[in-house]
Amino acid sequence: MPEPGDPTESVWRRIGRDLVRPTRAQLIVAVVLLVCGFGLSTQLAGSSDRRASTLRQDELVAMLDDVTEGSRRLESEIASLEATRDRLRSGADADAVARAEAARRLDALELLAGTVPAEGPGITVTISDPQRKVTTEIMLNTIEELRDAGAEVLEVDGRVRLVATSSVSSAGGSLTVDGVRLGGTFTITALGDPRTLSEATRFRGGLVATIEGERVGGTARVQESDRLRIDSVVTPRQPRYARPA
Repeated sequence: MPEPGDPTESVWRRIGRDLVRPTRAQLIVAVVLLVCGFGLSTQLAGSSDRRASTLRQDELVAMLDDVTEGSRRLESEIASLEATRDRLRSGADADAVARAEAARRLDALELLAGTVPAEGPGITVTISDPQRKVTTEIMLNTIEELRDAGAEVLEVDGRVRLVATSSVSSAGGSLTVDGVRLGGTFTITALGDPRTLSEATRFRGGLVATIEGERVGGTARVQESDRLRIDSVVTPRQPRYARPA
């Protein structure tokens, strides 16, 4: 609380008086801000609806399939975690369950960190870019689209394992990923549900449309497979500044 004679005392009193008995000008300003906020929210909602309305039926169906598949993966993970919790609580073979869960998590973390080879179903995307027009933006969008579609492991050109610390840049007119320069033709391998990943590359404005459009003028061939192997790995770097909290 401000001390008597404190200059801030009169300021707080004026604020309290204005809140209890606002002037006509203050009411007008409040109404204008309310109308502007309502108009902005309505415009944002309308623009989202318009974007959805421009998609073709097959694109909407594919989008719905992606959402459904993501929901199923989350439900399966929740059920698995709840089952593990129940086994640990039961006390029966709790040590064995804990060791098995720790090993499973270690496997998952090694895959995410890119320190071990990986295999499983997925897709291979072969991109031909004769004019070298694939930009870092296109490459980053492609990686994000595949990850959003459920890609669990990604590899570029059979040499570069994509992980959280991977970088994409351009040097001398060529695209580079983690310092490896890509040629006019390169591949992207993604492990995950083949159908979902394949559909994610074929959205209007997505990877295939971008590569084969006027912007790039190349070709993109997507091949689904029941079993792919990724052998490239990364060596973890010791953080220089970050430490566990």
